[in-house]
Amino acid sequence: MANDSKTWRCGKYELSFDRPRIMGVLNVTPDSFSDGGEHFDPDAAIEYGLAMLDAGADIIDVGGESTRPGFTPVNPDEEARRVLPVVRALAKEGAIVSIDTRHVAVAKAAVRCGASIVNDVTGFTDPKMVEFVKTSTCGVIVMHAGEVAAPARTHATVQLDTSAAAFVAEKAREAAAEAAREAEKPARRRRGKLLGDPKPEAKLPGGVVQPSLPFGDPEPASEPTDELGQETPGAEQAAPAADTAAPEATPATPEPAPEPNDRLAAMMRRSARREEAYVPTSQLRRFTLPDSAPIMRRVMGFLSDQARTLIHAGVSRDRICIDPGPGFGKTANEDIVIQRETAKMASLGYPLMCAVSRKRFVGAVSGVTEAAARDAATFGVCLGAIQAGANIVRVHDVTGFAQFLNGYWAVAKPQPRRAFVAVGSNLGHRCDNIRAARDMIAEIPLTCVSNCSRIYESEPAYETHQDAFANAVIEIKTELAPLVLLDELQKIELELGRDRSKKAKVNGPRTIDLDLLWMDGETHGGKKLRLPHPLIGERDFVLVPLEDLMHDPARFFRYNGVEVKEPEDRVGHIVGELGRM
Repeated sequence: MANDSKTWRCGKYELSFDRPRIMGVLNVTPDSFSDGGEHFDPDAAIEYGLAMLDAGADIIDVGGESTRPGFTPVNPDEEARRVLPVVRALAKEGAIVSIDTRHVAVAKAAVRCGASIVNDVTGFTDPKMVEFVKTSTCGVIVMHAGEVAAPARTHATVQLDTSAAAFVAEKAREAAAEAAREAEKPARRRRGKLLGDPKPEAKLPGGVVQPSLPFGDPEPASEPTDELGQETPGAEQAAPAADTAAPEATPATPEPAPEPNDRLAAMMRRSARREEAYVPTSQLRRFTLPDSAPIMRRVMGFLSDQARTLIHAGVSRDRICIDPGPGFGKTANEDIVIQRETAKMASLGYPLMCAVSRKRFVGAVSGVTEAAARDAATFGVCLGAIQAGANIVRVHDVTGFAQFLNGYWAVAKPQPRRAFVAVGSNLGHRCDNIRAARDMIAEIPLTCVSNCSRIYESEPAYETHQDAFANAVIEIKTELAPLVLLDELQKIELELGRDRSKKAKVNGPRTIDLDLLWMDGETHGGKKLRLPHPLIGERDFVLVPLEDLMHDPARFFRYNGVEVKEPEDRVGHIVGELGRM
């Protein structure tokens, strides 16, 4: 299950997997297979990325090149122009941003702009990409892209005739063929043997010669291919010779070629052709799916080898995540086999990604043709992967999947987590307002109040021309997701008379103010919620009450990546104590 001890270090962030993490897909492209063009404009992409964060995404995966079957490769300069403004804006809002690219120049620029993860669809097979990530601190995603099983060789049915007449006829044909060969070409000898002569017939006991059985001509050897299935230069050089030998033949219309040596584009074109050319066959099979062993040997072997390559190059193990690459050169049957073996891939010990959202095989098993309509089926496949050990789920519909996951997790996984809520008031009966908020927090579903600080009086911060505040911090345990808990806290604010209209000052007077400061194992960015709260380290009216609940809160939050200022440099200084909660 996803509730395990793995952690993933991604730059300044560290993700734990006490619950599955959601990666939102943000395609800044005109031609992605399910949402091409919707977020091609940088401003639209930034707005959508922030909306996914507010809906529950833990990571935003930004890509500027579609890798759909039959895709057109994008120049790295154009890819960078598309993605860098988006990466910079989302990182500024505290988001964990992943750059989905196979070009090292784009990866370098994105990391400089704030990206924390490099998601390489070619699995870091480019030595330059390995050289770059070993000098950085970003997280890396090793993905498998390529065919996982060799095509089955078919043979014509052979009918053997063992009669004496057939044997004599066969020997006569062989003798005639031998005589014709001897008459047509001169004998050439090398090392004492006749070149071009057939292999000697095998002799059975008693001197009887066994004839060659009529299996027919062997299949021509397939063109040599590399790991992704791209034809090697040797195969390309053979083509002109064939054209010269048959000048009268009408040349076929050439297929648009990708960039030179673009193995991924060639592999995905072949994948598209296989899908388009597939026709049902009457050939009977004993099993509904191919044997998993050879498929998983290739997928897990590649992922393990590439992860070890990165480790040997100097990338720490806790920075590496693996992804089997559903849809990249794989048939629907092969993708199902791989998904059913999720537990085996999770046993490799690296954080494991499930990136099946809206893929072709999801449509095949659900009967849904349109990619954008496959979200419900996607959720089902993702749930199976989570139960088998997947840690990160990459989806297009973050809002829907976050609701789906929160509902499932609340029932299936009892998981109370520690959190701190800051409470403040400077209108009405301040201490009574704080106590009322405490009682209402205790009524939130799957939540309890475990401890409270004393109530302190503090100077107003930011907006200094207002009455002094009463402040406290409440320690809770909750099983709700952070954004769900925040919604409950804001409901309490409204019920107690908090004015959230546009005319109200952001830091002005308020009946009650509830801020979610920190939650165990949670890092989050966006407009709606930032965790840890980005202003903890400068607020004396928060750090002093926290001293009632933990030893040395300044050290605790520094360890969690928060910059904590010295007391004299903080705002909202504590000036007195108002009593116990």
